[in-house]
Amino acid sequence: MKTLNTIMRNDSPHWVGDGFPVRSLFSYHGDTAAVSPFLLFDYAGPWNFEPVKGHPRGVGEHPHKGFETVTIVYDGEVSHRDSTGGGGTIGAGEVQWMTAGAGVLHEEFHSPGYAKTGGPFRMVQLWVNLTAKDKRTPAKYQAITRDAIPEVTFEGGRARIIAGDFSGNRGPASTFTPINLWDVRLDADTDVMLPVPDGHTTMIAVLSGHVTIDGKGLGEAEIGQLSRHGEGAAIRADGDAMLLVMTGEPIDEPVFGYGPFVMNTEAEIREAIAEFNSGKFGALAPA
Repeated sequence: MKTLNTIMRNDSPHWVGDGFPVRSLFSYHGDTAAVSPFLLFDYAGPWNFEPVKGHPRGVGEHPHKGFETVTIVYDGEVSHRDSTGGGGTIGAGEVQWMTAGAGVLHEEFHSPGYAKTGGPFRMVQLWVNLTAKDKRTPAKYQAITRDAIPEVTFEGGRARIIAGDFSGNRGPASTFTPINLWDVRLDADTDVMLPVPDGHTTMIAVLSGHVTIDGKGLGEAEIGQLSRHGEGAAIRADGDAMLLVMTGEPIDEPVFGYGPFVMNTEAEIREAIAEFNSGKFGALAPA
């Protein structure tokens, strides 16, 4: 069974654009080997937005290269457009999985409908690393709708399988390396054993509620980083809890990140900047 190594938190929120009030619970500025294959975890919300007239809140056109962004919406709606022609709007329970790969431009805004009504907002954006051989893969976009995500019930809760496998139930996301991504809800005052695999980096993000792992408590906007050794994670739900469980096979390669680019060396970062500046990431179609 896995043990708890550390608890990650961030008490200094910041805004991404004007639409995403974010706490970065880990990033590639820290111990990249410990969190591999993951790079960054932004928890946006919970927040309540007032209605707006005119252009929706969000973040405008910007580049990425060398990794994937995974956006999971719990409350509200997010609209995405990118230079491959990919895009769409996702709401509660849905996921956008964008492979930046060799380079892409994209923008993310609240949907026009949500902007007009306002209301509660909560989402997660996770950055997933690519191996050196995959960092130049063509950019692509996966829209994962609510009805495409299988749900598994177990004693003490339920799990929606976005990526990977949970007791023989496979998620719809296509990944480059072995990854599990589970949207888990636990009932109050229950003890569960989640089937996380031996050898994987394993992190459990508490999005609401409170749980106890290995005798230590975790509350909202905290991540428990577990040992790679051991199979299964024992969790006590002290009340109703909403978790995002992330596991992945570590990528044993150097990480060099700069802003929206994550490569293996500084020279590759300089190359990515030059490619972006010369227009090689394409262009967004007129809105």
